[in-house]
Formats: sequence, structure tokens, C-alpha cells
Amino acid sequence: MVLNSRAYEIAERMIQRAAALHASVHITAGVRVVDCGVRSPGGLAAGVEMALAAMAGRGRVWIEPADAPHEQWASIWPKCDWPVVAVESDQPLAACLASQYAGWKVSTKKYFAMASGPMRAAIGREELFDAIGMREQPTVAVGLLEASALPPEDVCLGLAADARVEPSKLILLVARTASLAGTLQVIARSLETSLHKLHDLHFDLSRIKKGSGRAPLAPVPKDDLTAIGRTNDAILYGGHVALEVTGDDESLLEIGPRMVSGASADSGVPFLQLFEKSGRDFYALDPALFAPAMVDLMNVTTGRQHRFGTISPDIVTASFQPCPTDASAAKEA
Repeated sequence: MVLNSRAYEIAERMIQRAAALHASVHITAGVRVVDCGVRSPGGLAAGVEMALAAMAGRGRVWIEPADAPHEQWASIWPKCDWPVVAVESDQPLAACLASQYAGWKVSTKKYFAMASGPMRAAIGREELFDAIGMREQPTVAVGLLEASALPPEDVCLGLAADARVEPSKLILLVARTASLAGTLQVIARSLETSLHKLHDLHFDLSRIKKGSGRAPLAPVPKDDLTAIGRTNDAILYGGHVALEVTGDDESLLEIGPRMVSGASADSGVPFLQLFEKSGRDFYALDPALFAPAMVDLMNVTTGRQHRFGTISPDIVTASFQPCPTDASAAKEA
């Protein structure tokens, strides 16, 4: 499974188009760092490219305008006021779990970031890879950092060493959550969230053949904390995922109710409230909460379709309440 080399092509393309993407390129300790939304403004186009790189080119990501919704989305949420981030993949395990999942934490005395992208498969230390395989030893690597600052030299060198590539062969794409690119690439994880939930539930992931996901694009606020709340609410209360699976229907009927956010006792409460109550500790939150609001399981073996969960427009609407910097995000969207 080749992940990093394809993502590297996407990242190289971003570097060549940096000006058009409203991004900037920095070389730190030999590592190329692409600022997509920290000091540089970035934008929705940069966010789409980041999401594509995060999925190692094993899927598609696009934006559907609020005034021209996809037929499936219109049937679920007839009057959604926001554009929709759509994603799909016919290699969902590779695209989402081996690559896109933000499963690697970067933490030093002076720097913190959540890392995603195929660089994780090169590092390969997460227990997740024991279950799915797909570790690789590439000559190039690409990582995404969700962070409020660009990585310093020690972080860049450390990540290159972890991925076992030369610093000059590592590209890091960086955006804060409270940026257009950062918000979009996080909300593009709707499909990934459902797959990770199935992994946690010990579902046979080899049964998953194809998947797609949609979630509303949150307005971008001034601060990262509010952005974290909105991006989570977009998926937990506004996200819809459709999976094509094989096998029996009985197991799908059993697991379906447990793979949506409504399975959590905390469901129904805006994410930011729960996050503050937990002391801003993701690991103190109920793991059952981290799932899309609604999931369709389409059994390609039997031809039956099963729907679980429900969209909560009221919670999303309250979470997305306008603030002074939202206008620019809505305009560009």
C-alpha cells in the first residue's frame, strides 16, 4: 500500500500553487512547511487540497453549495444554510484509517499539534496499525498538523526521524482550526470518524468496500476553541455517512445503533460544553460520542439498506451562530 508517495505529489502541487492557495512555504531544518492557515490566510481551496493529501489521494473531497444540495443531502436536511463538505473513497481503510485519522500527537514543552496524514503509516507506532496493517517505509512523507503555530526545528527534525525519512523529503501541511483550510480539512473527516468508530466496536473492517460522508461547513470564528466546538458539532450532530458493506444483515442491525453519536449518554449537548466540562481533555470525553450523527449501511450482499441515528439541525445552528469573523468565511464558501 503506497500512501506517502501519492500524498507527496499532492503536497508538491500545493507548493507550486502556494500563491493561488493563499499559502506560504517555509523551510525549517530542511523540512518544507506549508502554511495553509496559521500566519497565511489559506482558504477553501487549500483546505480541499489538505484533505486530499490527508487521504493520501485515495478519495475525493469537494464542496457542495448550500443553494444546490446533493439530492441525498436535501432529503436529510432540506433547509441547511451552510455549504457541505463531501468526501468519498473506494479505498476507505487506506484513505481514512491509515492516513487521514488524527492519531499522532505532537507535544513538546513549547509546541502542540494533532498530526494526521500518511506520515502516520511511516511512523507506525499506533496500535491501530496492528489491526489494519498498512505500515510503510517510504522515502518521502507527508503530514498534516492541526496547530496554532508553525512547527519549530526540533519538531520538524523529530517528525522526520519518526517517519525515517530525510528532512528534505518531509512535507508538513499546517493550519490552525480557526482557519478556512483548517476547518474544512477537519470536517472532511466525517467518513473517517465512522470507520474509526467501527474499529473501536471491533467490526470486521474488511467488510467495508466503499464510503462517503457529508457534513456542513462551519463558519470560521476568531479562536481555535470555538472552531474546535463547531467542527465537532458539524460531524457529531450534522454528519451523514453512507457505507457499502458485505455480509449478513443481523450484524449490521446490531452494530448500527452503536456507531452513531446518539449512542453516547452525552449526545445532545454542544461539543464545546462537554469539552469545557472535561477540562479540555479529549480523552476524558465519552468515546461513544465521536461518531457521525447519521449512518446508512448498504449491504451489497443482500441488497438491504439500514439507517441509524438522526441529524440535529438545532444543535448545529446554535453552534454555528455568527460571530464577527464568520462573514469572510461565508463569502468565500
